[in-house]
Amino acid sequence: MFGTRTSAFLKLSKRDLKYDFPASIVVFLVALPLCLGIAMTSGAPLFAGILTGIIGGLVVASVSGSPLSVSGPAAGLTVIVLGSIEKLGAYETFILAVMIAGVIQLILGIVKAGMIGNYFPSSVILGMLAAIGITIILKQIPLAFGMTETHAFELDNGGGIAAFTDTIFSSINWGATLICLLSLAVLIFWPNIKKLNKVPAPLIVVLLGVGLGYAFQGTSLALNPDHFVSIPVVSSIAEFKGLFIFPDFTQILNKEVWIVAITIAIIASLETLLSIEAVDKIDPLKRNSPTNRELVAQGIGNMTSGFLGGLPMTSVIVRSSANANAGGRTRQSAMLHAVWLLLALLAIPSIINLIPLAGLAAILLHTGYKLAKPALFKQMLGKGLDQFIPFFVTVAAVVFTDLLTGVGVGILVATFYILRANMHNAYQFNIKPTEVEDNSVAVLTLAEEVTFLNKAPIQEKLYNLPKNVKSILIDGHRSKFIDKDVIDVIKDFEQNAISKGLEIELNDVTYKKRKRSNKSPFKKKKHKLQKVV
Repeated sequence: MFGTRTSAFLKLSKRDLKYDFPASIVVFLVALPLCLGIAMTSGAPLFAGILTGIIGGLVVASVSGSPLSVSGPAAGLTVIVLGSIEKLGAYETFILAVMIAGVIQLILGIVKAGMIGNYFPSSVILGMLAAIGITIILKQIPLAFGMTETHAFELDNGGGIAAFTDTIFSSINWGATLICLLSLAVLIFWPNIKKLNKVPAPLIVVLLGVGLGYAFQGTSLALNPDHFVSIPVVSSIAEFKGLFIFPDFTQILNKEVWIVAITIAIIASLETLLSIEAVDKIDPLKRNSPTNRELVAQGIGNMTSGFLGGLPMTSVIVRSSANANAGGRTRQSAMLHAVWLLLALLAIPSIINLIPLAGLAAILLHTGYKLAKPALFKQMLGKGLDQFIPFFVTVAAVVFTDLLTGVGVGILVATFYILRANMHNAYQFNIKPTEVEDNSVAVLTLAEEVTFLNKAPIQEKLYNLPKNVKSILIDGHRSKFIDKDVIDVIKDFEQNAISKGLEIELNDVTYKKRKRSNKSPFKKKKHKLQKVV
């Protein structure tokens, strides 16, 4: 099905490599802390997070048709993963569910279920992007100030606000804060320096962080071990093999495993489709990713991840947006970032562990700002309230709940505005004066499609005619479909008008079914073109 085209994707393009290579380093620097953080939050081994990132880059990117999407463990699934591991009782049982979820996604792709992503309003997608940006910023603020203890944010009942403030300031590590601020300055100003900007700014941030972390040792700005990245150190092939965990296939008939698998498959697929839609919007070349193929790629990725002991994965908007912002052009950047993850795990784990989390937090803060910059809110407000309100509601709902709940709320609000616009576009209404004084003619022309949703506005308009209207014409000759409920309203009004002595005329106002045709206009057009040639 995809074999002929997939082989071409594995070939590196020298033309795009100059863009994809530096972008892959940026994505790697963003992905590394995310892989570790998501694994830790999910209650899974840290190796599982990195492994999922590697599979997302090498396996999914080689099959996917999206040029900028980067897959890996998703923050939106952490709560589900944590609860599922506890529910199933063993990690080996959980990764069996991940494998089954991959099979379900593969089937969804084959039956072309990816089209559902096209029905999400753009205001909701942009709201999702902005909300993710805000969430990233909120999550990284503690790391930016070197706060590693959650009790720093708890209010002391005995001391009130003063004690709360003192607790926060006593928890700040000023060395980590300085690293973060300098890193942000590099990210903002480095790209504007000619010639030097060929070196990726995030790489400079990492080098700066490692240097300052070393320089601060033995001073009041010294960092604690908790302020640095921590990945497993592998010293032999045997130790590397020992990191892999394999599914417990004896639980294949366990009902709970299948419930978890179906849940993960549905949520991961929806998150992926939303992310793919969002990534296409920020693609400078405005390419269109094949969604069915993406589901197939995600299915193969999750099957592989589950078999080797990894976490469930999706297309991740944070890494994908970092890829786009860094100038990535093709899937090479996603595949190369996976190579850097693998090399970091095998060759230089000790060096990676020298990177301060505050420097990586600065990279994510910068990425979050680009997703949720104030200019976007101003742009959406300029498009009108019917676009801004669903956008803003989506932002608020995602920030205060979770990704899927927030998007669901946003879609409901957007649907309300769509239905409201549809209700008011059901007819055209004009009042034409006649030669007789105080004797006007009201003409109500029905639209091409008149559904039951249009019943209320039509009824309201008919029963609230101006007093000078003595004649009414209801014209349905343009309509291809008129719902039975609307016909009933018009017939009832006809009787009401006659009883009041009004003249009323109905022009082609009858129940009309939607006509279905098996003939394709495209086939006819193609035939004519061939005939001309």
